[in-house]
Amino acid sequence: MTVPLNLIPAPHDASPLTLVDQLVQWARRRIEERVFRPGMRMPSIRKLALDKGVSRFTVVEAYERLVAQGFLDSRRGSGFFVRERAASGVPAERRAPAERQPAHNTIDVVWLLRNMLHTSSPEKGPGLGYLPSRWLDGELITGALRALGRQSGAQMLGFGTAQGFLPLRQQLQTRLEEFEIGVAPDQIVLVSGITQAIDLIARIYVQPGDAVIVGDPAWFQMFGRFASQGAQLVGMPYTPEGPDLDALETLVQMWRPKMLILNSLLQNPTGTSLTAAQAFRILRLAEAYDFIVVEDDIYGDLCPPGYPATRLASLDQLKRVIYLGSFSKTLSANLRVGFVACGLDVAKAITDQKMLVGMTTPELNERVLYKVLTEGHYRRHVERLRVRLDGVRDKTARMLEKTGLRLFTMPSAGMFLWADLGVDSDALAAAAHEKGFLLTPGSLFSPQQSPTTWMRFNVANCGDPALPGVIGDYLESVARRAPAA
Repeated sequence: MTVPLNLIPAPHDASPLTLVDQLVQWARRRIEERVFRPGMRMPSIRKLALDKGVSRFTVVEAYERLVAQGFLDSRRGSGFFVRERAASGVPAERRAPAERQPAHNTIDVVWLLRNMLHTSSPEKGPGLGYLPSRWLDGELITGALRALGRQSGAQMLGFGTAQGFLPLRQQLQTRLEEFEIGVAPDQIVLVSGITQAIDLIARIYVQPGDAVIVGDPAWFQMFGRFASQGAQLVGMPYTPEGPDLDALETLVQMWRPKMLILNSLLQNPTGTSLTAAQAFRILRLAEAYDFIVVEDDIYGDLCPPGYPATRLASLDQLKRVIYLGSFSKTLSANLRVGFVACGLDVAKAITDQKMLVGMTTPELNERVLYKVLTEGHYRRHVERLRVRLDGVRDKTARMLEKTGLRLFTMPSAGMFLWADLGVDSDALAAAAHEKGFLLTPGSLFSPQQSPTTWMRFNVANCGDPALPGVIGDYLESVARRAPAA
């Protein structure tokens, strides 16, 4: 008998799992990870039996057990559907009749974030938004921790300061001056990464009904934060040369937005960067139509020397621009230290809001970052990252094109490639998940999570030799199912 599942091995002191047990474990895991979402129709008994190489009886028995355990509903004549469950795991009433529930696999941001934390091998995580650990320098962190351990422990016992560790803010002042951004330490607020910065800014400036212009595509995690404030998210399209500024001007005239937020350098996910002319035009629009510009420069350190980097804050000098930075992409996703540079009044408002939401940020993390930045090794570390990215970017691009994908543009720096599959990227992400790969469908980068054929690839995480086959096999299967012209 074929035993193709073997997904959840039995404990050493237990009997091997039966095929029914394995199938139940497989389905439960995908329901809990939201691959199979509430209201979704499960694969038919015949199809799942063929896909998994088991008998129809095995599938029926597994489905019946899942019904008994509260994971599925059985609907006569319609099949089996994923049951809505409360957070405690107790089945909850369904929110809509079966015909109103989506019958296809819709992947959302929560699904992606949960699976990002569970992905064991970066090579199987082309959809991850950070560099693999082996590329980073843990000794930079541990060396700083050892240095702090030799200091008096008393300094670690207080709350810290509301704006953040002053020596680090002074070091960031020097760093920003290198970017031609004039700023005083009192204009810098330390935060727990870009995510907290966006949260604080949204709480202060965005009221229900306000329009906020974001990229379409753009970093997906901010969409929900602005939407939770009642904002109307307006998508600004991108071209291979950067944001479509003619479209932006039309959107600004139509919506009169409160705010525009964008990556100025190595935009996530397209990899494009602003030119000086584009930056000037954005600032002219902001002045004419009185909106705030939030500049997220989290990828700026990945720009090599000589890269034509134009930062809005260097042109505006923080009059209308709020500038965000972080070290999570280059040092450690777990360090969680970012900063906001802005006008004095804005810095005070953000500091007050920060205290209301969570008092101060952990000074230990800020002291670690201060040590890393002042001991002289960070620049060399970042240069090594750039070289490694340069070494895999072209190779990954060629692999994707050979597999049948079309690149949006070919960036000369950074982590990401934005590629057109020609088919629904949500469906490919779900199919790849079955093979153990985490891909990021383009729908997540849309303010409306609209279906799309585009997908983001992290070039540092595309080294698994099975990846081209996973993509190619799926594209071939779609082509075979397509009706003849």
